[in-house]
Amino acid sequence: MLHSLSIRDFVIVNQLDLEFDSGFTVLTGETGAGKSILIDALSLALGARGEGGVTRAGCDKAEISAIFSIADNQQAVEWLVDAELESDGQELVLRRVMFADGRSRAYINGAIVTVSQLKELGELLVDIYSQNAHHSLLKPATQRMVLDNFGELSTLASQVSAHFKTWHKLNQQRVEAEKNASQYADELADLRDKTRELAQLSITASEWDELQQEHLRLSNGAGLITGGEECRELLSEGELSAIRLLSQVQHKLQHLREYDASIAEAVETLDSAMIQLEETDRFLNRYLQRADLDPARLAELDTRIQNIHNTSRKYRVQPEELGELFTKSQARMAELVLFANDGELAKQEAQALSAYIELATKLSEGRQQAAAKLSTQISAEMQRLSLSGGKFEVALTQPEKDKSAPNANGLEQVEFLVAGHAGVAARPLAKAASGGELSRISLAIRVVTAQKESIPTMIFDEVDVGIGGGVAEVVGQLLKQLGESSTVGKAGQRQVLVITHLPQVAALGVHHLRVSKSLVNEQTLSTIAVLNQAERVEEIARMLGGIEITETTRQHAKEMLVKA
Repeated sequence: MLHSLSIRDFVIVNQLDLEFDSGFTVLTGETGAGKSILIDALSLALGARGEGGVTRAGCDKAEISAIFSIADNQQAVEWLVDAELESDGQELVLRRVMFADGRSRAYINGAIVTVSQLKELGELLVDIYSQNAHHSLLKPATQRMVLDNFGELSTLASQVSAHFKTWHKLNQQRVEAEKNASQYADELADLRDKTRELAQLSITASEWDELQQEHLRLSNGAGLITGGEECRELLSEGELSAIRLLSQVQHKLQHLREYDASIAEAVETLDSAMIQLEETDRFLNRYLQRADLDPARLAELDTRIQNIHNTSRKYRVQPEELGELFTKSQARMAELVLFANDGELAKQEAQALSAYIELATKLSEGRQQAAAKLSTQISAEMQRLSLSGGKFEVALTQPEKDKSAPNANGLEQVEFLVAGHAGVAARPLAKAASGGELSRISLAIRVVTAQKESIPTMIFDEVDVGIGGGVAEVVGQLLKQLGESSTVGKAGQRQVLVITHLPQVAALGVHHLRVSKSLVNEQTLSTIAVLNQAERVEEIARMLGGIEITETTRQHAKEMLVKA
């Protein structure tokens, strides 16, 4: 649930801090006061694409912060865990900073994130329905999604799409194999020679490093032995060796310590140094005992390294990449072997098609059941919205072209049909509904399908345009009813925020916010205030009567609020 929203220097908002409650909240104000600014700001905090010109005139940046309670939103909590973002599972802070030069930064709980991450999480927190959403309902993809969400078939639809992709890939491979059989046969022959040669060479990136190190050591064996012996001569073997000379110093210091105890520190330091020198001498002695020139092994390494260089030049890769080339060649060869075996490839394609059809058939059955329920429920809501005798239908039809071919979206096309009144044949929604009817039908669809949604916060941005009179009161009742319901799978009450210009809708709000604008220091600024009962009467009266408010209008407003 949206707990609070803070806006700084955004468009015509100087500073705004708002707190929100659950249930039905209405937002009103005069035309041009900036009612949509709240939605625009929240949309940016939820990951919407930022555009230039959103910072207030004279400011370097705009900041929007939204705080959500997610104690009852398990999906959001799990998303944060998967994204490895810190959270106490109770509260979530989203923040967006928009700079005047067009740059932006996004934050989740104080951590910098990408805008796509912000959007992905935001989709689990808030659903925003605007006037544009009416038009999106005219699109077949949106209609299909609405039906699948209502029928709780979204997961199954995703599985059908995934199985389609598997089948389609195999189908393309088979067609490609049949078309390029000769070319693939030549490539397969070349790959067999290549993998045979690489298998015999049997080189990995780690082994290449080890070979180079061993070759470097053996090729410089004489120098290593000579150098090691010279070091031992200087350390311990010579008459004026370091250990001998330091032993004399050590003995002298031990004697002097008897006269001045502070020299003990120098004695201890030298004792430690002597231990390190003696250990170094012993290491060199062991090393020289093991060291040998081994010309046979050096010759063997020369031959192997030369073979590796020749092979890497032949295949135009670095020596350390030969192992990876072998792996990729094996994978490609296995693919071509499958292509060469028409029967095996056809068998896999048939199995993939069978798995697709099984799931797609199950999806079709679910859609048929959901379509019947959705049609009945939306038709009922249409009667309440003064579309008496009107009827809503969800039509499931087979594609016209190649009906037997699989489709990523399932076996049928989904189309919303509507009849505005009795005795009229149902036609596609895009052709049958006028502007006002589309608003009412869209609202009916949203109200019915919202009962299946698990998103805790829903915002309706002037979705009641084109509606008036008694229908407006019904719209308000539907939205209020929606605000009183609980979200699916959650204990918390749903939160519904509605931007409206209708007094009938505004009067039914449990909470009421008013947007107003004023001129301050030659700048137009927008503010939002929470209204008490007396202020609500004035606002409802303004919406009823316009500029000049009479006592009769106020009385009417009071009656509407009492009735609500």
